[in-house]
Amino acid sequence: MSDEAQRRIPRVIAIANQKGGVGKTTTTINLAAGLAEFGYKVLVIDMDPQGNASTGLGVVPEARKQTTYDLLLDQALLIDLIQDTTVPGISLCPANADLASADIDLVSSEKRSFLLSDAIQETRFLAIGHDFVLVDCPPSLSLLTVNALVAAESVLIPLQSEFFALEGLSQLMLTVRDIRKSANPRLRIEGVLVTMTDSRNRLSQQVEADARATLGDMVFSTTIPRNVRVSEAPSYALPILQYDPTSKGADAYRRLSLEVISRKSNGRAA
Repeated sequence: MSDEAQRRIPRVIAIANQKGGVGKTTTTINLAAGLAEFGYKVLVIDMDPQGNASTGLGVVPEARKQTTYDLLLDQALLIDLIQDTTVPGISLCPANADLASADIDLVSSEKRSFLLSDAIQETRFLAIGHDFVLVDCPPSLSLLTVNALVAAESVLIPLQSEFFALEGLSQLMLTVRDIRKSANPRLRIEGVLVTMTDSRNRLSQQVEADARATLGDMVFSTTIPRNVRVSEAPSYALPILQYDPTSKGADAYRRLSLEVISRKSNGRAA
């Protein structure tokens, strides 16, 4: 790989948690929008068979002629799968239900854990010059999630402020440790993001306090409030930053974006 291509390697962040309903896709979409608002060029790779990140960025199912399934299983080039979205500065590699069979279809591939990594490092893709690649993972520790973690520089973990939240982190942390040892020694924890918080709720406050006591600086200073406008935005195929730019949810994702930018420059990813 040439020096020029090496300089163009984007910062790849997987957004992962094997527990569903914690805000992975919402975070992927709105972090992408926040980074784009600050002038960065962002690619979202949808690795979830539900395809919610694709829908939330305005790419309807009928427009998903080629998807991440083709990237992983049919050796399609990432550069050929990228689509524009409704948000300036954000492009998308979409997903659909075809991905649901990917784990079975990938079993016979010798490089089954490295397919996404190889695609991102392909010279023609690098020449586009994205600053960030955000990978929206499915709610499982499947081969799709493993591909994302092998390809990523770091993993951002949304953590819902509910009673059993911290218990679900242990298996993901073990998976990250195993991938560091076997396939991607540079993989780090970008940060843990507490989502769906409610300042009026004592349990919500306790979960956040426990997370900070247990994980320390790994927890982002920013928390994402439970906000009706954030919940409404996907039905309009818009990030909250476009749907309601002055809402508390939009402000929170702007702050998160600044933290992500700052963590890189300060070398804080754990």
